[in-house]
Amino acid sequence: MANVIVAFSRQEDARNIKNILMKNGLPVLAVCTSGAQALAQIENLNCGVIVCGYRLKDMLCAELHDYLPQEFSMLMVSSPDKRPSCMPEDLVCLPMPLKVQDLVGTLGMLLDMQARRRKKQRQQPKKRNEEEKILIDRAKALLMERNGMTEEEAHRYIQKCSMDSGTNIVETAQMVISLKGG
Repeated sequence: MANVIVAFSRQEDARNIKNILMKNGLPVLAVCTSGAQALAQIENLNCGVIVCGYRLKDMLCAELHDYLPQEFSMLMVSSPDKRPSCMPEDLVCLPMPLKVQDLVGTLGMLLDMQARRRKKQRQQPKKRNEEEKILIDRAKALLMERNGMTEEEAHRYIQKCSMDSGTNIVETAQMVISLKGG
């Protein structure tokens, strides 16, 4: 899902950018005139892009950028002389006057990059805490002792039961322990 928020100090500018994006198939969740409004909008979102001008009513875009969660990107639209002197490397800037195809293409690229990043994160194995590791090891030990399985077979068995039942591997390990009386 593309979470796009448009933030410009002038409401008219923000609406114009929103209309351009909407006409080109990019949904805009909100239009804001201050950094505080933009931050309130992203509070319940897990990722997205803020398209903004150099200055908002209550802060500069560089300040807003500093408050953004890591999962958010920023696309600043301004004249080249307004760019922050120590610009963060993940802040993308487009010069004024703005070309529609540049705005749409750059925003599309940022959204694609975020989608790829989220997909990559989902594909990485989940980090388990020590308690969960101990629980899984205990379930494997029980299966190895009572059923004569190797550690690898016990692990595969727990994984398969987890997938078949639609529960996570920790819950499955807990079930194995409770069923085996361990």
